[in-house]
Amino acid sequence: MKSNIIKSTALLFTALVVLSCEKKKEETAKAEIEPKVETFLLAKEKLTTELRLPAELTGFQQVDLYAKVSSFVKTLKVDIGSKVKKGQLLIVLEAPEISSQLAAAESRLKSMEAIYATSKSTYNRLYETSKVEGTISKNDLEMASGKKNSDYAQLQAAIAAHKEIAIMRGYLEIRAPFDGVVAARNVNLGTFVGPAGKGSDLPLLTIQEQSKLRLAVSVPELYTGYLHPGDEMSFNVKSLPDTFSAKITRMSGALDLKLRSERVEMDVHNTKGNLLPGMVAEVLLPLNAKDSTFVVPKSAVVNSAEGLYVVKVVNHKATRVDIKKGREIEDKIEIFGDLTPNDKLVKIASEETKEGDVINE
Repeated sequence: MKSNIIKSTALLFTALVVLSCEKKKEETAKAEIEPKVETFLLAKEKLTTELRLPAELTGFQQVDLYAKVSSFVKTLKVDIGSKVKKGQLLIVLEAPEISSQLAAAESRLKSMEAIYATSKSTYNRLYETSKVEGTISKNDLEMASGKKNSDYAQLQAAIAAHKEIAIMRGYLEIRAPFDGVVAARNVNLGTFVGPAGKGSDLPLLTIQEQSKLRLAVSVPELYTGYLHPGDEMSFNVKSLPDTFSAKITRMSGALDLKLRSERVEMDVHNTKGNLLPGMVAEVLLPLNAKDSTFVVPKSAVVNSAEGLYVVKVVNHKATRVDIKKGREIEDKIEIFGDLTPNDKLVKIASEETKEGDVINE
């Protein structure tokens, strides 16, 4: 009897040992089937990046000069490349009819001055005489006063007409509005020009201020928050080996509806004159973050049809966390989402990892 009990106990113990060994083998096999996944702890850092964007140099001021009145080019005092000063005479136009109108206006003005002087003198004499009672009737004095006032009104009209013609005559002289360089000339001596018709197709001259230039760049919406007036940046142009620097002077404060970008302008002092308006430049914009943000390897971010997310490990199980990405630099990327420091994330994530999958670390 005792022998049978001992045999049964031995068989049971042997069975338990065998089951335990089989379970260990299964766990070992399962561990071998599921490879280990590399993870890392999430941390914040300040990401400093640089952005290269194309830009354009333009004259700080530029103006196209047209003719105000129909006329012919009489004298051309400048040509392409001429340096001009503010107020300098550039072109003299000729319009004989305006000269005739001005002469007629001057003649009428002198005539009205003489007539008014006479009527004023007559009224003054009558007024002095009327002080002696009974010498001048009240009606005669009133008529003299009315004649004087009428002549004065006509004199003012003649002065205004003469001034108008004189201003039109002044339009026959084209002067430089500011210091600059003649960048284009579209007329020759004898060319007919005017405010309408074929003579107004092209400007007479184009003046540019080249001692100071504007450097304009369109910054994508994603990066506009990193730039501020006064920030210094560098740029270069293809035709020159030098690297130039400039500071942000103006920001439009709004996005272009087509490009979804903000126009940023820098003032460039072109003292040497080696930079030319119209040059295409490449600007290096430093994007320095104010605060620390979460930065992860690009391999940790999954971009799928379901959205952009990272795989977070909680109790050895996978949890997807939706994110938004920020700046990118080399193999790192800035992310924003429902995350906290020291969260454990999968370093090389993929769409094959499903919600709730066991992560073998």
